[in-house]
Amino acid sequence: MAVSSSSGTRQRPLRFELCRQRRRVWGISGLFVVLSLVGLILCWLNPSIGAPLRPGLDFTGGTQIQLERSCSKSCQSLKTTSVEEVLGALELPANKDKVAPNLSRARVQLLDGGQSLVLRLPFLSAAQGQAVIKAMDPVAGPFQSGGQSVDTIGPSLGGQLLRSSLISLLVAFTGIAIYISLRYDRRYALLALVALAHDVIIVCGIFAWLGLLITLEVDSLFAVALLTIAGYSVNDTVVVFDRIRERSREDNSLPLTEQVDRAVSATLTRTLYTSGTTLLPLLALILFGGATLYWFAVALALGVVVGSWSSIALAPSLLSLWQGSGPPAAPLSAPAAAPQPPLSSSQPPLEGGDTISDG
Repeated sequence: MAVSSSSGTRQRPLRFELCRQRRRVWGISGLFVVLSLVGLILCWLNPSIGAPLRPGLDFTGGTQIQLERSCSKSCQSLKTTSVEEVLGALELPANKDKVAPNLSRARVQLLDGGQSLVLRLPFLSAAQGQAVIKAMDPVAGPFQSGGQSVDTIGPSLGGQLLRSSLISLLVAFTGIAIYISLRYDRRYALLALVALAHDVIIVCGIFAWLGLLITLEVDSLFAVALLTIAGYSVNDTVVVFDRIRERSREDNSLPLTEQVDRAVSATLTRTLYTSGTTLLPLLALILFGGATLYWFAVALALGVVVGSWSSIALAPSLLSLWQGSGPPAAPLSAPAAAPQPPLSSSQPPLEGGDTISDG
């Protein structure tokens, strides 16, 4: 049923009464946050990981060898255990009086249905890398001519990339907090940061569980995905908060909970359309983008879904805590109305609202 606002305009009926369902919203978000934190802690306690997320070659340093198998129609079945056994028994040539690295803990991954073989190894010299490629030919060959890729990242560069990624995330979060604090009320800034932390923790938690279950590693592209998610999440949250601020000016006679419900209902369609159109190209990247961009697109897609949820449901429902269903709320950010001069009882007002002066 439609109602009238304090300005006399007819209001559309509510599509979703968020404040009545806020405990369910908090329960769902709290459950995912707890599961994510558990995954991050288990990764940290895992001796083979020792970090909240399983770091990839970009952060740890080492050598990555990618080999494209030559298959006419389909490649013969290949198991990663077979490749790991060959690597564990391989004796590499020494490099300038240095002990040859042990390959027993090498990471093996099959991509594109087994057509591509990726080996993540400790730091290898050029001669040691060629020895590994030659040893792979009997078990996984033949390989395509020119289909070999060897990438080496030193440990100092990997550490520098890790520090740069963490600093970038910290600077982005700080800048977002400062901007919202100056542009809006501090309450908005606090809740926007809560929603942002909620999104980042859940996405990181999902990748932590993937690192435990399928040994998925995160690289520098994952840090880029987190920065993109942060910007997307805050943008959606600010749109909803801006509509709430408008409602607080127009419907200042209504309780804050109803102002929040009407603002969410007004922005619901826009947010869903924006999220849907953003997910379409990400879905194309997941399906057709290849192995390099696959997990990057997955991280962005998860961030869009979780960010839309926090912007529509979590952040507005937390804002309603400042005033539950009590007396009508004063505008959150509306300027105070200018005082009007009292009317004389003997002088009626003019049509324009002015009074007759005494001359």
